[in-house]
Amino acid sequence: MKTLLLILFSGLKWGKLGMTGGTMLLSLVVYAGIWGWRYAAGFIALLFAHEMGHYIAARQRGLNVGAPAFIPFVGAWIALKEQPVDVETEAYVALAGPLVGTAAALAVYLWARSNDSSLLLAIAYSGLFLNLFNLLPISPLDGGRVTSVLSPRIWLLGVPMLLALMLYRPSPMLIIIAILAAPQLMKAWRYDPGAPENVAYYGTTLQTKLEYGGTYLALAALLAVMTYDVHEMLGHLRQPG
Repeated sequence: MKTLLLILFSGLKWGKLGMTGGTMLLSLVVYAGIWGWRYAAGFIALLFAHEMGHYIAARQRGLNVGAPAFIPFVGAWIALKEQPVDVETEAYVALAGPLVGTAAALAVYLWARSNDSSLLLAIAYSGLFLNLFNLLPISPLDGGRVTSVLSPRIWLLGVPMLLALMLYRPSPMLIIIAILAAPQLMKAWRYDPGAPENVAYYGTTLQTKLEYGGTYLALAALLAVMTYDVHEMLGHLRQPG
């Protein structure tokens, strides 16, 4: 572990590729110690696909963005070194992660079915659940950034969902998200759609709202159905024959 930490910190001198590789390796070792290296590698690959969706979308919109970095039990992220100039750009970058991540998870699901592999099915489930969770309509999660194209006030709807998750499956990660979300929720509570700065950033056309809102709902519905179905499949596999 000491060697891995040395590699990780020396990655600061390697640039973007070194930091991504170093943090991926650290996460792989930590996860492998709990779930085995095959599952760990698959899970990290799906995390990477999700983050690369954000990365590519940000680059498409001309934003200066850092390469993905990983923290065990927290996940992964890309650092936007400059913020979007309007809500449509923010929603575009945010939605790209779950879209690419879902496509990758579905590919693993099809691979699992064709090979009758419970391991691949478990990896697919982790990817589907990850992307579904990220669509919770609360900032700083992707769902909050996508739904902000409709109104930041939608973030208030994500509060009971987050609380329900915290009661159903307590996790340090959920506590971290709740802490990060607190100032964003205050912003949503005080949101004034008529304020000049809000008109400049959040003002967009009805067509844009419908496009992003429809895509968000369709993706969330697909992920909800697939996550449930794959969870049931795994449950049947665990039952004694």
